[in-house]
Amino acid sequence: MSFRIAPVGGSLGAVIEGVDLRQLSDSGVEELLEQIHSFEVIFLPGQHLDDDDQMALGARLGPLRGFAFASVLSGDGEPTEPELTVIRDDTDSPPATDNWHTDVTWTAEPPDYAVLRAVTVPESGGDTMWASLTAAYQALSEPMRRFVDGLRVVHDNTSFIESVAEKMPSDQYEALDVGARLRAAFPPVSHPLVRTHPDTGAKALFLAGGFMRFVEGLTSAESDSLLAFLADHLDQHRFHVRWRWSAGDVVIWDERSTNHRGVSDHYPQRREVRRIEVGGSVPV
Repeated sequence: MSFRIAPVGGSLGAVIEGVDLRQLSDSGVEELLEQIHSFEVIFLPGQHLDDDDQMALGARLGPLRGFAFASVLSGDGEPTEPELTVIRDDTDSPPATDNWHTDVTWTAEPPDYAVLRAVTVPESGGDTMWASLTAAYQALSEPMRRFVDGLRVVHDNTSFIESVAEKMPSDQYEALDVGARLRAAFPPVSHPLVRTHPDTGAKALFLAGGFMRFVEGLTSAESDSLLAFLADHLDQHRFHVRWRWSAGDVVIWDERSTNHRGVSDHYPQRREVRRIEVGGSVPV
């Protein structure tokens, strides 16, 4: 299968056309993964998958993951079967993802890939942006790269719990004791600040926005200053790509080498996207 590939950003991102995601051959899946590793995020417009199609596509990229939060909602804390995460913004559920992050880094083995599909798009606004952590690392000076290599950062789910509290009805949140149960099920974890990609060998900053608490071994002031510097560094447009959604679009990205954010300028218009996470590994 021959894809039509058009790069759309200086540091990352490509539109891929000439492919039906429902009918990929095994070699087509391998080529798709190669393009994901090469461009870090790929955009596949007009695919119009249904829920089953999206799950099947994710399963061909690697083992599907159940969303960690679902095990808490299930009431018994046991792992749940993988299912799509529905991210819905409207007047009753304000956007909560307009910040640079990588998904669920507060777990020991964060996901490898994510597959996101647009179901309902607003008349205006509601784009999603991605940033290349590989390019951001390469753009640091050599002395700064030497300094951050080998450092480790503690991640936790504090900011996720805060967003859940804003999204969930308060009576449900309190009845399930969501905050306490999430903290108990997923205690803080330590991840390297610079991660080596297991498939490409490339080094990348491993940043996760509000999921990062502090840099191990530094004073509080030093840690805060370093994380603030890296956040400002990542916020340069040269590392970004932005996608304007149409209903039926599919986007797949490498969680190990990117950050993303859902721009909130569409609020209070309705926006719904559905995501499945794939794979998972200990960052090294």
